[in-house]
Amino acid sequence: MNYTNSSFSDLFFSLGNLPILPERILVIGLMTVIVTDLFNKGKNTVLLYRLSFIYLLISVVAVLGQWKVYPVYVAFVNSPISNFSYIFRLLLLICSLLSVLLSVDYIRCSKVVLAEFLFFILTAGLGGMVLCRGNDLVTLYVALELSSLSSCFLSGYTKNDIRSNEATTKFLLMGGASSSSLSYGFSLLHGISGGQLQLDKIADGLLLNQHLIVIFISIAFITAGTAFKLSLVPFHQWTPDVYEGVSPTPVVAFFSVTSKVAAPALFTRLFGLIFPHFPNEWHMVVGLLATSSMILGNLIAVTQISMKRMLAYPSISQIGYIMIGVLAADPENGYASMITHTFIYILMNLGTFACTTSFGLRTGTDNIRDYAGLYMKDPVLTFSSVLCSPSLGGIPPPSGFFGKLYLFWHGWKAGLYPSVLVALITSVISIYYYLKIIKLMFTGKNGRSDASTIYIQNSLVSSISKSSIEIAMIIRALASTLSGILIDPIIGITRNTLF
Repeated sequence: MNYTNSSFSDLFFSLGNLPILPERILVIGLMTVIVTDLFNKGKNTVLLYRLSFIYLLISVVAVLGQWKVYPVYVAFVNSPISNFSYIFRLLLLICSLLSVLLSVDYIRCSKVVLAEFLFFILTAGLGGMVLCRGNDLVTLYVALELSSLSSCFLSGYTKNDIRSNEATTKFLLMGGASSSSLSYGFSLLHGISGGQLQLDKIADGLLLNQHLIVIFISIAFITAGTAFKLSLVPFHQWTPDVYEGVSPTPVVAFFSVTSKVAAPALFTRLFGLIFPHFPNEWHMVVGLLATSSMILGNLIAVTQISMKRMLAYPSISQIGYIMIGVLAADPENGYASMITHTFIYILMNLGTFACTTSFGLRTGTDNIRDYAGLYMKDPVLTFSSVLCSPSLGGIPPPSGFFGKLYLFWHGWKAGLYPSVLVALITSVISIYYYLKIIKLMFTGKNGRSDASTIYIQNSLVSSISKSSIEIAMIIRALASTLSGILIDPIIGITRNTLF
């Protein structure tokens, strides 16, 4: 028995000595999916789905194993990686896992190629994981471009769709502009720090540097570059166009959660490690951007008629809420409020997009008016929407309320009074447009006679996917609701996250 325990301990310790083991597993998974598809000639799509799912699960186990041995490992190795890295890598893997579960049947029913889709999902997740752990400017930039280009290819996955091609073009052009801004800011940091690339060494070099104007210019360019990835106002223009233009709804769901994990992780690592001695120079600017995002995102969402475009604007406001947690970090709690809210948001948003995917697959539309009277046609879909949508708005008792409560309370303690007050007001506005959709499902009457016919026909055609999508939808809805019960353990896990 002691020999067995010793073997398991040695195994977990060996995992801790392979810093990028989860990323290596994903790379092997990428190659396996492509080679398998090459030999099967695209026939066995179920096998590809299972392979990608298995490799993602193994990567999750590897991250958890490394996380378990971290207190022992850090005693022997001088590592700058804190719990922050492990938490965000785990969140990205969860996003990829849930997105694959949501998308596989949709892709099969829409008769598009599955192998490339899974390849880009895994590649985007891989780039995001490297972002959460990278400790030098070159690695961070390459990982960011890997994730961004994979997301761009996903947005143009349906090549025959004109709207999808337009969204991809906008995404690529604006992404290139933001990457240029970010690379220029990095080059300034590299120069004024004496040619350093490591984040901690750059911070030491800036502390002794007298060229404050150059430092402020680099902060401005890095803020602009990361604000695009975060979809902060006024760098948000690509978000609603990409959300609405991308045809596969699961792709939009993947965008909506991975961008809320990878981009805040990049921003937090850059500003938390490089500019810890210049908080006043960037806190005020980021606070203004976050406040503007909360106001604009919620106000414009009220006027939308497309479900996917409507969900794009709350995602802009949600990143404003998340930035409150970034600004409110302290030595006692770290980034606990930001991480807790992000985790709950992943479950809420994927649950909502699962409902949107199911509805769009059976009706071929994402118009909000077509949700009228949905309760009579599909009670399960209506029930799941009722659980997820109020949680996004912060209505109690779903978990979204507890996530926002802890986030706003933490921000108030940190002295972010204007941002928290704006967040409270805009949260009330968001409740209006979420409840408006729920009311339409129960009391609305669809005047379009063809909508019901299309719904029934597509339900029969996609009966193979009905059960799996409904199961995924219900699981996400219940998880987004019940995770509020475990809010205290989640907060306890996420506290040791300050650099």
